Amino acid sequence: MGGFKKFLLRGNLIELAVAVVIGAAFTGLVTAFVNAFSGPLIALVGGQPNFNSLAFTINGTRFPYGVFLTAAVSFLIVAAVVYFLVVLPTSKLLERLVKAEEATEQQCPHCLSDIPLMATRCRFCTAELTPA
Repeated sequence: MGGFKKFLLRGNLIELAVAVVIGAAFTGLVTAFVNAFSGPLIALVGGQPNFNSLAFTINGTRFPYGVFLTAAVSFLIVAAVVYFLVVLPTSKLLERLVKAEEATEQQCPHCLSDIPLMATRCRFCTAELTPA
């Protein structure tokens, strides 16, 4: 029982559970966006908000390819929304954070120890250095 309790309280499992809940909430938000804005925009261009009624029949068998087209367009819209509203801003923010973190140490070329950038002599091997 102790191992099971340890498994449940592990950080990775809790983070994964939170990510699933946030993902489900975000899916609802993006689906509402697609239904409220993208569907009417598609209707303006294509004449109908979804393509579910499109189908063809071969030997009495109906192939509703419109269902696939509607799902594909919805997927592309969801992917674009996720990219432009989540991925792109996050990567820009991470770039800024990485640029803000400047190195304060360098490696000594002789002993490979970390020393301050402005050091003129290595504190470990006493080799003379040029400050960075």
